[in-house]
Amino acid sequence: MRSVVLVGASGLAREVMMVVRDRYDDVVVVDDDSQLWGTRIHGALVIGPPSVAAEPGTGDIVVCVGSGAARRAIVERLGALGVGADRYPVVLEESVRVPSTCTIGPGSVLLAGVVLTCDVHLHRHVVVMPHVTLTHDDVVQDYATLCAGVALGGGVTVGAAAYLGMNASVRQDVTIGPGAVLGMGAVLVRDLPAGETWTGVPAAHHAIPRQLVR
Repeated sequence: MRSVVLVGASGLAREVMMVVRDRYDDVVVVDDDSQLWGTRIHGALVIGPPSVAAEPGTGDIVVCVGSGAARRAIVERLGALGVGADRYPVVLEESVRVPSTCTIGPGSVLLAGVVLTCDVHLHRHVVVMPHVTLTHDDVVQDYATLCAGVALGGGVTVGAAAYLGMNASVRQDVTIGPGAVLGMGAVLVRDLPAGETWTGVPAAHHAIPRQLVR
């Protein structure tokens, strides 16, 4: 019997559920919110806190949290309980084709319509929302999040836990630093430093709350 635990009772968890429910005999959810324990999400039972996922026999684990920093924190919590990389499958919606020259790290999620052309490398626990385009020589580092409709030119590097908002576009050979945020619909034509939030066309630094661009 194949089972999978989705960590985080989120919208992303429901999207992942639509992809994996025909691939596993049992799909369950865990979440820190005790009020959700014992409830069901699209038929999947919320069985307890994330630590339950570390128990023997619980099967594969997919961390379904949109924030890269939060995903990293959860993976570190589970790692301290003995959960290794082998517990984290790659989740590919059936429309996604992965060319032989591309690689995808454990725990990554690619939803419907994602395109990888050639020599694209996604590291661990990357989340790629629907209809994202990644072209030649792109590198997306651990825990980064690419929202729906993002388009990367060739040779782009996206740093760890960076967040690219819906329909953002990135020119070729640009680097986005770790923890950076690129706002919805932004057009990035030069390097975005680590930890900064840029918005607009062309994108530039703005000292605004992150929640306004996510």
